[in-house]
Amino acid sequence: MIAILNRVVDAVEEHLGDEIDLGDLVASLGATEYHVRRMFSSLAGMPLSEYIRRRRMTVAAADLLGDDDLLSIAVRYGYGSTEAFGRAFRAVHGVGPADVRRDGGPLRSQPQLRFRLTVEGNTPMDTRIVDRPAFHLIGHAARVPLIHSGVNPHIQAHIAALPIDEHARLKGLSTTEPEGLLQVSADVDPDYAEGSELTYLHGVAVEDGASVPDDLTAIAVPAGTWAVFRTEGPYPAALQATWAATATDWLPSNPWRLRPGPSIVAVLDRSPDFSTATCELWLPVERA
Repeated sequence: MIAILNRVVDAVEEHLGDEIDLGDLVASLGATEYHVRRMFSSLAGMPLSEYIRRRRMTVAAADLLGDDDLLSIAVRYGYGSTEAFGRAFRAVHGVGPADVRRDGGPLRSQPQLRFRLTVEGNTPMDTRIVDRPAFHLIGHAARVPLIHSGVNPHIQAHIAALPIDEHARLKGLSTTEPEGLLQVSADVDPDYAEGSELTYLHGVAVEDGASVPDDLTAIAVPAGTWAVFRTEGPYPAALQATWAATATDWLPSNPWRLRPGPSIVAVLDRSPDFSTATCELWLPVERA
C-alpha cells in the first residue's frame, strides 16, 4: 500500500497541469480508487483532491514570479479563467496572484509527500473477520458533517431529539449482527474530508427481507466481508483512536482493503454517563 500511495504522489507531479485518471492508475497497481482515497486521507491528514490543489498552487506560485501572463499560467494548471485560478490560489496561499507578483509573498508551500513505513503496531488490535449475508440497517437518519475528533454535536443533537422510549423500541427490532443499537455512517465522501456530509443512522440491523416500519429509513447492505475491531476505554477517544489505527497499522499489514459500504459502531457496554464504552467497529473489506 505504501508503494501504491507513493506512485500516486509521483503521478500527481507528472500531471499537475491536467487531470489524473486515478481509477486506471490504481487498477494497474492492483488497488481500488475507493481504498486509495481513504488510505491517503487517513495517512496524509488531507484528502487527495486537496493535496493536488495545494501542489498545483505551490508550483504555480513560482511561475508567477516569472514573465508569463496570468492567463497562460492559469491554463497551464488546468483552469479556464484567471478568476477561477485566482480563487484557488487565494484559498491555498491566503493572497491573490497579483499580491505575489507585486510583493513576492507570503506563500504557503505544500512539499511533495513521501509515504514511509514506520515500525509501530506495538499495541495488539482485537480483530475478527466476519462473512455476512445481505442485511438491512434501519433507524432514524440525518445528514451531518464529518468530524474526525471529539464528539460530533450534530449527531448528538439528532439522537437527543429522539423520544426516550424510541431507543428501546429500535433495540427490540434488531434481528441479526451487528447486534443492539448501532451508529451507522453511510454515503461517506471517499476522500473522508472533514466537514463533508454523510448519512448518519441511529438504528439496528435486521435480516434481509424483514419488514421495515414506515417511519424508519432503511439502508440495504449487500453480502460481504467485514473486519470487526473491538475497543474499550474513554468514549469517543478510544473508538476514534482505533479507527485511526485501522489505517496506520492494521490495513497496511494485512491482506485486506476497504470496500464501499457503511461503517458501523455497535456499543456493547457503556458507563451511565457514557464517558467510557466497549464498542465494535465494523468496516467493510475485501481481499487485497
